[in-house]
Amino acid sequence: MPDLLYEKKQNYAIFTYNRPERLNALGGTLMEELHVALQDFIGDPDMRAAIVTGAGRAFSAGADLKAMAERNASGQRQIALGHRGLDHSFPWVDVPKPVIAAVNGLAVGGGMETAMSCDIRIASTDAYFGLFEVKRGIMAGYGIHHLMRLIPASHAYYTVFTADRISPQQALQWGFVTEVVEPDRLIPRAEEIAAMIAENAPLAEAGSKAIMRSWRTYGIDDSLQLNTWVSKVVIDSEDAKEGPLAFTEKRAPVWKGR
Repeated sequence: MPDLLYEKKQNYAIFTYNRPERLNALGGTLMEELHVALQDFIGDPDMRAAIVTGAGRAFSAGADLKAMAERNASGQRQIALGHRGLDHSFPWVDVPKPVIAAVNGLAVGGGMETAMSCDIRIASTDAYFGLFEVKRGIMAGYGIHHLMRLIPASHAYYTVFTADRISPQQALQWGFVTEVVEPDRLIPRAEEIAAMIAENAPLAEAGSKAIMRSWRTYGIDDSLQLNTWVSKVVIDSEDAKEGPLAFTEKRAPVWKGR
């Protein structure tokens, strides 16, 4: 079974993260399959919009903490990604066509960041969001650089510092999502939005996204460069190893601040 389901409709495509047994964590072959599918999607002139969703009860749980703990136990060093390498798991912002996130369930860590990298976000009433990295002794990646560009600063600080669970209604109030719908309406509503996009001139859509993307990512390389220095200290810390280990052992972490 592939880790990504890629289905073309008449003029849009649905990308489904398909690791339900791991809550669609960003591991396995998911990213490799996604990048291959995106090459086909971008190159197909009949494809005018993308819908991103998840299989099962999750949109995506983000980083595969079990795999991270296994790497730590084996002595492998975690990589502190910087510059554009940080965005490898979140390619949607660079797709030249409009992208709709249909958030069907939990979207935490890299799952929330996946939704963040899309252009339009709608959520099911079953969904919730969160950047839980500080609970694991690590830092959010994409979210640190981009969340404050999408919602008011105080809400972004609250999300990152508290690692609280953000309900779909709260996300709607903050403007992070544009709509909250019942679960059985999620994909049909995303398809309605995709159909509206497909009615418009493709060059005008692509040009509009290019200009808005330029504003959205302005100065981001400076932020990513700072991340290279800061995250290296955090990712090499004892706390960064304790967080994933405590998660896999289903216990509270014991922080040392080093």
